[in-house]
Amino acid sequence: MPAQAGRLLTMALCALVFAAPVIAQQRSLLAKCWAPDALAAKAGENIAQKHNHSFDAPPTDGWLTTAPDTSDIPFGAIRRVTLPPGRKLIALTFDLCEQPGEIAGYDGAVVDYLRREGVKATFFAGGKWMRSHEERARQLMSDPLFEIGNHSEAHRNLRLLYGQRLHDEVLGPQRAYEAIRTRLTQTQCAAADPAAMQSLAPRLTLFRFPYGACNPAALREVHDEGMRVIQWDLSTGDPTPGVSAVAIARAMLRAKPGSIVVSHANGRGWHTAAALPLAIPKLRQMGYEFVTVSELLAAGEPVITQGCYNSRPGDTDRYDHPLVQRHPLLHDAKLPPQ
Repeated sequence: MPAQAGRLLTMALCALVFAAPVIAQQRSLLAKCWAPDALAAKAGENIAQKHNHSFDAPPTDGWLTTAPDTSDIPFGAIRRVTLPPGRKLIALTFDLCEQPGEIAGYDGAVVDYLRREGVKATFFAGGKWMRSHEERARQLMSDPLFEIGNHSEAHRNLRLLYGQRLHDEVLGPQRAYEAIRTRLTQTQCAAADPAAMQSLAPRLTLFRFPYGACNPAALREVHDEGMRVIQWDLSTGDPTPGVSAVAIARAMLRAKPGSIVVSHANGRGWHTAAALPLAIPKLRQMGYEFVTVSELLAAGEPVITQGCYNSRPGDTDRYDHPLVQRHPLLHDAKLPPQ
């Protein structure tokens, strides 16, 4: 057996051996800490609150888990994963971003559907979003179907930042995550199940750049903090209100084995909740299995680029436009050429 095939087989066997007890522990924590109605979507929760600066100022101190050794972390942006022949895995990802001057939403209908259907997913959460939605962040952290990734502090364009500002924007979600995780351990329900708490990762290991925009300095900052950069090879286009549920579902059905699909669950995936029941059953009929990004990475070889983009190199340059810099909530608007 070739060395690569043997390595993949070993990882698959380990996953089968260890996944079941970890999932059982975490499901116990989720069930102990929240009743079903507390997990369910609430009316209006997906609607953003504009002109709200309550969580704009992040904490810039506090203890942080030491970054791991980075020698095995590839430099660059992972867009998809090349899988062994016959494996049909997809990673669904949902961004939970929140910019200054707003409190973004939480699309509980998306999460409810994923839980009801047993669909694994990865949520890339901003530090500001986690702080303004702490209870929902705790629930996502405690659910074995999901993993949490870092989506920067407040969805700024990181290739326009440098020095301490860049550093704080990258580490903001880690600070929020560790603080929330610590407070979760102190709750009565979690204290009664310490084994389950230990199964919750102490550190975020995946990072997604806002706007799909990066440069070498920003890539280096993320790499040196021990995180893999996860972009995507398939965008559903769901932040555009005119993109229908049918169009989003059609986009998802273009996925290939090893695809990473990007959507939103912060209220700006306008028709995402309606699209999931259209696409997911069909993808399953086609033989696809839904996994987290970490599971996808463990199953094959990542496809890495040295830059970031949406669908083709250079198509995120418009986010450097001065109008977006002054009014970041216009990031989905059609801008004039520079």
